[in-house]
Amino acid sequence: MSNDFSIKAGAGIKALDLVYISIGAALIAVCSWISIPTAVPFTLQTFAVFFVLLLLGGERGTIATLIYMLLGAVGVPVFAGIKGGVGILFGNTGGYIWGFLFMGLIYTLFMRLPKKNMVIKVAALVLGLAVCYAFGTAWFMCVYMQKSGEIGLTTVLGWCVLPFIIPDLTKMALAVVIAKRIEPVIKA
Repeated sequence: MSNDFSIKAGAGIKALDLVYISIGAALIAVCSWISIPTAVPFTLQTFAVFFVLLLLGGERGTIATLIYMLLGAVGVPVFAGIKGGVGILFGNTGGYIWGFLFMGLIYTLFMRLPKKNMVIKVAALVLGLAVCYAFGTAWFMCVYMQKSGEIGLTTVLGWCVLPFIIPDLTKMALAVVIAKRIEPVIKA
């Protein structure tokens, strides 16, 4: 599948691109519903973001992520715990959801490199995940401190990052394997 996609002045988005973007947003939503509630819920949401980026490419995958977020912001229950509303995006864990956009943007930049092999794709996802963790952690600390008082970085990392590293890397590996298997049957 060719992951080439760009919105050019005067050119519209192809109907097939809209279908893929819509399916990508729906997949992220469904995977966010599969969760184990904790301070930051364990979900399959990160798997879906990895998968959508790998399968659809950076631009379509990032747009799918943005649409997912917009649906949630207007109240459609697409977030973990089958919740919706702008309050989720601006709550304690909202920074991790915003971090998915950074992941998509980083992936898009990496896909503009001359070589686009799987090593480059995985490197883009790993860097994107690290940025997502960093942004989400900083966000969590700011929001938490406004509501509940001081909290240390070590505590937040213990709640919000360390328990997720191995599961997220496992989800990334699973997304790579499944995307490689499905990619040949998807039409650009």
